[in-house]
Amino acid sequence: MEIKEEAFVSWHDAKKILEKKAKEKELGYEQKNALEHLRKFSRAPQKAAEGLVSELDKIERLKDRHKVAIVNMLPRDDEELRLLFANEIVTVSDEDKKKIISLVKKFA
Repeated sequence: MEIKEEAFVSWHDAKKILEKKAKEKELGYEQKNALEHLRKFSRAPQKAAEGLVSELDKIERLKDRHKVAIVNMLPRDDEELRLLFANEIVTVSDEDKKKIISLVKKFA
């Protein structure tokens, strides 16, 4: 298999991609498992995810992978947000953390 493009996508987007592919042909074992997992655990509706990402774009220190992780996990408090950045080099200020939490509450 050849990799044509690589990008960070939210769970909702990945679910849409796999559902579209499932209509075209039968999914492989791993793809079926991934789709089942995404159906159970993707919590953010599409409009909310898009709105949240556009607001997160205004926070300069966040990279695409951070934004996608926030949309996927929808952290509700400082502790959950801290876990998302536990293994990251980036440091997010307390002000930005509060802003992220309030944005998640607004869009979730």
